[in-house]
Amino acid sequence: MSVEPYREITFDKEGDGPAGQSAALAALARQGVTDLVMLAHGWNSSPSGATRLCSDFFEPFPGLLAPGIEAGYAGVIWPSMMFTGEPVPDYRALVTVLPEKEPVLDRLTELLVTTPAEERAFAEFGSLLRELTDVVAGADGEGVAAGSGEPLPAFLVADPVEVCALFTEALEADTTAPATTAAGAGAGAVPVEGFGGGLGRYWKGAREVLRQATYYVMKKRAGRVGASGLGPLLGEVARAAPGLRVHLVGHSMGARLVAHALGGLPSGARPVASVTLLQGAFSHYAFAARLPHDPGRSGSLRDMQSRVRGPLVACYSRHDAALRVMYPLASRLARDSESFGPAAGLLGSDDPRWGAIGHDGVRAVPGTVVRTLAAALREGVPASGCVSVDTADVVRSHSDICRPELARVVVSAARVGR
Repeated sequence: MSVEPYREITFDKEGDGPAGQSAALAALARQGVTDLVMLAHGWNSSPSGATRLCSDFFEPFPGLLAPGIEAGYAGVIWPSMMFTGEPVPDYRALVTVLPEKEPVLDRLTELLVTTPAEERAFAEFGSLLRELTDVVAGADGEGVAAGSGEPLPAFLVADPVEVCALFTEALEADTTAPATTAAGAGAGAVPVEGFGGGLGRYWKGAREVLRQATYYVMKKRAGRVGASGLGPLLGEVARAAPGLRVHLVGHSMGARLVAHALGGLPSGARPVASVTLLQGAFSHYAFAARLPHDPGRSGSLRDMQSRVRGPLVACYSRHDAALRVMYPLASRLARDSESFGPAAGLLGSDDPRWGAIGHDGVRAVPGTVVRTLAAALREGVPASGCVSVDTADVVRSHSDICRPELARVVVSAARVGR
């Protein structure tokens, strides 16, 4: 680890963790730590990979801190591993986070490796995805999450050939950057070789559909871990060490996790001094009191920024192909069963309803300040409220976050810099 003192906080998929974690963080205050920076990794990170990310991300911090600031560091480790992408995707890696689905994953792997050019194979693929995600398809062609009645993404219950074709076209249409994966994933590009013509070509899109299906699972998991795990833990730390300033940082799906932790804080508690979201893989309208396209509805995290004593900073980059292409496509398919049309139509649209906060920042929150990275580094960020910082000058892809400039943004938001 590049910094000390460092602590690792772990949660299972329900947000439960080992006893004594909050006490270990509170003890840092008694050792003289004034500010605790906590980083939640994104989707598709192994525990060891998450630790390496924390070490690389935190490395610049000691040289950026003002005299008198004693910082401590923590990694928030949660089960997010999906599968690797190069040279051959390791679909079996999903067993580490979905062990109860091992037989389903075995058959999915077989289909994705053999790529049979038959419609019935795609029908089986769709059925297996529903089993993987605990979706029950109804007679009306819609679906619900088993035992919840929650509306389901349309791509899980629609015609699987149509869905795989759409994702294939989306991947091939995005010629401005490598086809880097689903929103929030850290895996490599899907190789074009190995896919035949006709229906066989659509197995390239099927790989992306599997990524999106696991994205759906991990999206729910990140929110649950934040609200049921990290939020209550921060409340316990605040009670034991009320003077400790906590600064939350989240990358990709980890940004969703720390944002939902605000909703899990005890009533009236405001232990979080600042929040920085790096390439956040959730809606840019999440904090809005009213949605521009539907004023009767609000974002899922309405006004949660008010639970932060300092600023809530969203760093975003237009170079993030995962959030620019696949996130809007999956978001649209998740909410609109009539979305299936030519991929070019979807990709060419500037419809803001499906945008990610890591692509264009906080939207529809009055008073949000927008800064270039240069301005944020030169002038700092405001002391409170929502702030969007365009980091495209240094962030060239979804996982490109271990940059000293981003560390400086976090330090500015925390008010602990030189």
